[in-house]
Amino acid sequence: MKCDAFISGCCAGKGGELRFRSRMAGSKKVISGILRIARVRWVTIATLLLAVNAMAVEEAKYNVLRAEDGFELREYESHILAETTVDGEFEDAGNEAFGRLFKYISGNNKQQQKVAMTSPVGQEPSSQKIEMTSPVGQQKQDGKWVVSFMMPASFTLETTPEPKDPNVSIREVPARLIAAVRYSGFWSEKSYRRNLAKLQDWIANNRLTPSGEPIWARYNPPFMPWFLRRNEILIPVASQESGD
Repeated sequence: MKCDAFISGCCAGKGGELRFRSRMAGSKKVISGILRIARVRWVTIATLLLAVNAMAVEEAKYNVLRAEDGFELREYESHILAETTVDGEFEDAGNEAFGRLFKYISGNNKQQQKVAMTSPVGQEPSSQKIEMTSPVGQQKQDGKWVVSFMMPASFTLETTPEPKDPNVSIREVPARLIAAVRYSGFWSEKSYRRNLAKLQDWIANNRLTPSGEPIWARYNPPFMPWFLRRNEILIPVASQESGD
């Protein structure tokens, strides 16, 4: 009897240990799941915070003259562009051009400023970092893509740093009327063409005449979640009434 009781006790002890280990394993899974969810939430929050911070940049200045169902007629002020031309597919052109333009605003330029006479003569003006602005524009011209960065409003043609890269040029865009449509989502050609067709219909229905090629405008960095992105298509127009 004592032997049977001893064996029974041992079995009970082993069973209890197994149940304890099982419960511990279950608890670890629950804790691991909670930590995984927490990490995902923190990553999401961090991404959104970065996105909000990334949006805090200077934008092209304009007045809205008309707004209707996601479409706008805007009056833009004159501004300075740094631009480069690339020969490639719609979705690849921006990536290639971005590198050139980003190097330019990061210091690959000659600062346009008066330099006091020093020794030695011929000292090269220093480079200048330029604040990032939005949007990044992409426009078709002669079968190629012209991609542009807008310069801060404080810059003029005289004060804008000269690019060291001969593939980057600076030009001033005069004040003009722009028809615009805004949408979110991925940076795809399919989405671009769908919204371009909508904007062209709106322009025609509002008796406006296109006066330039469409511009694909992107306001956000690549890490911005697709559903928070601000994308626009802009078409320069002249009103039929004014004949501008």
